[in-house]
Amino acid sequence: MDTFEGIPAAATGFYAGLEQNNNRQWWLEHKSGYEALVREPLTALLAQLEPRFGPAKIFRPNRDIRFSQDKSPYKTAQGAVASFQEGVGYYVQLSADGLLVGGGCHSSTPAQLTRLRNSVDAAGTGELLQQIIGNVTAAGFTVDGEQLKTVPRGFPRDHPRAELLKYKSLSAGRELGEPGWLSTPAAADEVARLWEQIRPLVEWVGRHAAP
Repeated sequence: MDTFEGIPAAATGFYAGLEQNNNRQWWLEHKSGYEALVREPLTALLAQLEPRFGPAKIFRPNRDIRFSQDKSPYKTAQGAVASFQEGVGYYVQLSADGLLVGGGCHSSTPAQLTRLRNSVDAAGTGELLQQIIGNVTAAGFTVDGEQLKTVPRGFPRDHPRAELLKYKSLSAGRELGEPGWLSTPAAADEVARLWEQIRPLVEWVGRHAAP
């Protein structure tokens, strides 16, 4: 595995071009750029961070268009996840807009939802989550996830954590754009620092809302 040297500045330009030319011919003509500018640097980054954050997976660049009206064949962002456990982990994404980092749990089976809501409802675990959410948002992250419009059945509408009970999945992310350190080896330390800021959230959902 090559040593991580940073994500080249031209990587965002690659995705800007792809947004304008999302077709197989353009992709094949620029595939070597994808490998050198995007996939190889991200692979090296994730390998360096694996001892602290878990084994990583880089998502396929191809879109699943079987059931989509949009037949564009390629994703206009490259995402990857470092797994804390099944369905829970730390996320990084590169696109024309730059770098995004985040983490949490994105799936929601019925059993997960029951565990999540019961843990939000319980005073100890629910209040801890509230505190974690406050710290994460104060650090500049946006808390997100699939939500119901109303408090789920079985819980009072005036529940002290009513908004958290609406979540069916829970994660946090922060868009960073193109910071000066992105193209340097220091990017590994910066991503690690940001992932550490959301580690309490990742560990909470891993304990209380994992598959």
